[in-house]
Amino acid sequence: VSIPANLAEGYGRNSDGSFLQFCRISQGSLRELETHLILSSRLGFLSPDMANDLLARADEIGKIMNGLMKSIERRKS
Repeated sequence: VSIPANLAEGYGRNSDGSFLQFCRISQGSLRELETHLILSSRLGFLSPDMANDLLARADEIGKIMNGLMKSIERRKS
């Protein structure tokens, strides 16, 4: 929930600089999610296969977010 909420807040500020800052905050939230997935697997709440699948999806989301940030940075220049 935190990841898209931060992206929406940054976009809503109508400033590329603010949007980039909130994209960075969203990246931090993504890292928190990855940590929760790893801990959930270690504690037995998720199977290792499920955790690995979700971590792969999180990695893909991270790549998409990096592309978004690069696009915003190019637009700012």
